[in-house]
Amino acid sequence: MRRKLLRLLKIMPESKEYCVILTTCGSKEEAEKLALLLVESRLAACAQIAGVTSFYEWDGAVNRDNEQLLLIKAKSAHYDKIEEFISRNHSYDVPEIIQIPISDGSKAYLKWIAAVSK
Repeated sequence: MRRKLLRLLKIMPESKEYCVILTTCGSKEEAEKLALLLVESRLAACAQIAGVTSFYEWDGAVNRDNEQLLLIKAKSAHYDKIEEFISRNHSYDVPEIIQIPISDGSKAYLKWIAAVSK
């Protein structure tokens, strides 16, 4: 059993080396600005924008808003800088900033993330 586990660990891609970071924005313009700056600065390899409807509680009231969801693909090592960047440049008092580790993926795609990121 131990040999099998060691063999599996050798062929598995490095866990948590890459991640997807989620954030939402109140406008497409703000989402596009953040996405472009993150990619231009090479903190992120890719940022996609999708329209979503969000339901949430804020200041004691339940809200429903149309927002823009950013799916940011990056090296996990860049998370702190990306969180700081989003916090500094976001219009929300408390922006959503969530990191989701990528446990596996296309080796070619993950190599591309590494190549285009700092």
